[in-house]
Amino acid sequence: MSKIEVQIEESWKQLMAPEFQQPYFAALREFLLQEKAAGQVIYPPGNQIFNAFNLCPFAAVKAVIIGQDPYHGPGQAHGLCFSVADGIPPPPSLVNIFKELKTDLDIPISTSGNLTKWGEQGVLLLNALLTVRANQPASHHDKGWEQFTDAVIQTISKHGRGIIFLLWGKYAQQKETLIDAGKHHILKAAHPSPFSVNKFFGCRHFSKTNALLLKEGRKPIDWSIP
Repeated sequence: MSKIEVQIEESWKQLMAPEFQQPYFAALREFLLQEKAAGQVIYPPGNQIFNAFNLCPFAAVKAVIIGQDPYHGPGQAHGLCFSVADGIPPPPSLVNIFKELKTDLDIPISTSGNLTKWGEQGVLLLNALLTVRANQPASHHDKGWEQFTDAVIQTISKHGRGIIFLLWGKYAQQKETLIDAGKHHILKAAHPSPFSVNKFFGCRHFSKTNALLLKEGRKPIDWSIP
């Protein structure tokens, strides 16, 4: 098999190199090329697919938030789960996250939905699927992304220590089996979507994450959004 060259931050490139050479990843790459050749609009743009990793080198990871699917509307997705690009109004789930932040840490509710600042501080904002066809949610389901991101979670679990995993909703909580709970911290809550947000409110995951980071001797996260 010819070597697949993936544009991703160097520490992740080295750690995930075995995955990039797997047949499933070659098939995934071919699928994405076929989508492009067929004229499909894919989100996020190609240079932002691995944005979460590029913002947050492996050694910098303090916490992991697991999402499911990139946003499928124009200009929304930029490679970070729950986050939207500048100039895009925060979607309902993100608004609810901001409401919980206000309750938990008295952080003012932001009008910006760009969570880049979190990623730069060591929060890996990881979607299980890293691409989607425009206006077609879950359209890239079962094409190989889940296998790759499961391997990412297992790699963090194996090589990291004291990482806080925030699992919101049943989909994210299915990933718990990939995490060594003896080495890491797992915080679980309902999904912040409007359908389950009443069970999400009050989880206080942001203050809990910072308390755990302090316990681990690491700098807490400034959760405020400019």
